[in-house]
Amino acid sequence: MLNFLHTFSPQPILFTAGPFHIYWYGLIVVTGIIAAILVAVRLGRFYDFSSDLIFDLSFWLILGGLSGARLYDVILELPYYIDQPLAVFKVWQGGLAIHGAILGGLISLYLFSKKYKHNFWLLASLVVPGLALALSIGRWGNYFNQEIFGLPTSLPWGIPIDISHRPDAYMNFEYFHPTFLYESIGSFIIFIVLLLMHRYFIRSKATSYLPDSLRDSMRAGQLSAISFLFLYSLLRFLLEFIRLDRTPVVFGLRWPQWISLLIILISTGLIIYARIRPTLDKSKVT
Repeated sequence: MLNFLHTFSPQPILFTAGPFHIYWYGLIVVTGIIAAILVAVRLGRFYDFSSDLIFDLSFWLILGGLSGARLYDVILELPYYIDQPLAVFKVWQGGLAIHGAILGGLISLYLFSKKYKHNFWLLASLVVPGLALALSIGRWGNYFNQEIFGLPTSLPWGIPIDISHRPDAYMNFEYFHPTFLYESIGSFIIFIVLLLMHRYFIRSKATSYLPDSLRDSMRAGQLSAISFLFLYSLLRFLLEFIRLDRTPVVFGLRWPQWISLLIILISTGLIIYARIRPTLDKSKVT
């Protein structure tokens, strides 16, 4: 596997049919979305959510996530898109920012939960394992586009980058860190962790819809969803130290690192609050 990455030179187009091109990036992103939906449907059965509800929610999340991902990237790369306005619509060439996707998805999830009167945290807990899996799969789309790579390296798993994709300062280097692979592996580990959390919740019957345990069910969902935000943001913060793609730098840190730090702080505060809230509720009663 590592030798393959070290010697293979990926191309963005899977195949061509007349004037139409099928891109690896688009195929892999769609595969990740399908996998995420299937995971949510499977988990939803344990929480008494119907498949139809999960499919409806998925439609909202896809629209919100893709819109947020693209809008976020356009804002960060505004000068480029001003010069190339039609490039805004060429999503098959990349340019979907994960932080934008998360924000757009959260907004869609909130609106969906309000419209159909479902608990936001319970729905979020069903979504985040599949989201982590989708991120793990989707990063391979970046590989075929030769983007999301890191600093030059002499390690045996370094990937060759075509000279047309190398930053100007690294034209004399051929092999670079496969940052996409690091994030793919990290996201898959997060996926496994979240599944194990759900397994614990289900086995401990914390998701039972009895009146006394409904609050526990909500807290379980809250802990699962926030854990994803914390773990992915930590992963992203660390990987940004070696990534070479263009992004604003503020006080020595790349812009995604500042966003990740903000999410880490908020997530930590919410996790602490979720843990101490039962004690606070009991103190109010007494």
